Amino acid sequence: MKMLKSLPVWPLAAPLAGWLFLFGSTFNVGGAYQILLVAGLIGSVLAAVYHAEVVAHRIGEPYGTLVLALAVTLIEVALIVSLMLAGGPETTGLARDTVFAAIMIILNGIVGICLLLGAGRHREQTFGLLGVSASLATLAAIAILTLVLPNYTSSAAGPYYNSSQLIFIAVISLVLYGTFVLVQTVRHRDYFLPKEAVGDEEVHAAPPTPTVAWVSAGALLVCLGAVVLLAKSLAPALETAIAAMGAPKTLVGIVIAAIVLLPEGLAAVRAARANRLQTSLNLALGSALASIGLTIPAVVVVSLATGLTLTLGLDIKSTVLLLLSLMVATLSLGTGRTTVMQGTVHLVIFAVYLFTTIVP
Repeated sequence: MKMLKSLPVWPLAAPLAGWLFLFGSTFNVGGAYQILLVAGLIGSVLAAVYHAEVVAHRIGEPYGTLVLALAVTLIEVALIVSLMLAGGPETTGLARDTVFAAIMIILNGIVGICLLLGAGRHREQTFGLLGVSASLATLAAIAILTLVLPNYTSSAAGPYYNSSQLIFIAVISLVLYGTFVLVQTVRHRDYFLPKEAVGDEEVHAAPPTPTVAWVSAGALLVCLGAVVLLAKSLAPALETAIAAMGAPKTLVGIVIAAIVLLPEGLAAVRAARANRLQTSLNLALGSALASIGLTIPAVVVVSLATGLTLTLGLDIKSTVLLLLSLMVATLSLGTGRTTVMQGTVHLVIFAVYLFTTIVP
């Protein structure tokens, strides 16, 4: 009982409510019931953020940000795979759209908001260059090899890899991401540690007890399960609404990516406002790497097992925006210091991405 009293009620109640709403949706309820499903989804996401931060605080940096990045990616992979299996040939580009959307949301949306709000509150913020440089280099390599190179290979016509190329690209994605995790957690862990990690009691309060951490870890899994199934339940209504708006189908990938990245985005913004920009960037860039480094191998396995054609290559407009985002991120995060200027530039690129998606 003492253990339960140390945790607020709402992070435990929110995912349970989400599961109850999900169970209620099986009884052919009306369209208005979608509001409850959305409420359950938002509550489960917020609860996931809370429990992930409890676990992260217990195990410390950079393991904490890695846990949240992997948790968010599991949501994304589960959603994409389930929608691909349910949607058939019409969803061949869903993985590409969702992964590309995740990269753009993280590199420009989340990073932009973090830099803008953090600098707006603290004027100028600093972070370690070595860890961020390693993250950006790995992200650029995986993104170009998986999303751009398919347009220029000749073994298969169109923006596709053939079977052997798919296997190869899945393997190198895992190799690059696995090496990054090894560097982040073992060989060069100090590259990713915030400067205030040593002796700053104001930023780092006493960690939760092991029991509380284990309870939050279990609750985190419950939250993630609720998010996956609630989002899947809402997917048909989302696709119908987007079609009614006359918007392109790629908007579905953006919405899915935004939903699954919401826990990580909120955690990153909170860290930036607390003047812990290193932690914020660890969260954002680590999530982008996990998203593409783990999602692509997963959907490759699904494609090879089911015979579905996997569309990976981006169109010219998206390729330009991806290259611009990578270049600007390298420049704006290349000095170890950020102001509102860098945040504004990233958010403008994100606005252009959203606008040209809706109005191509």
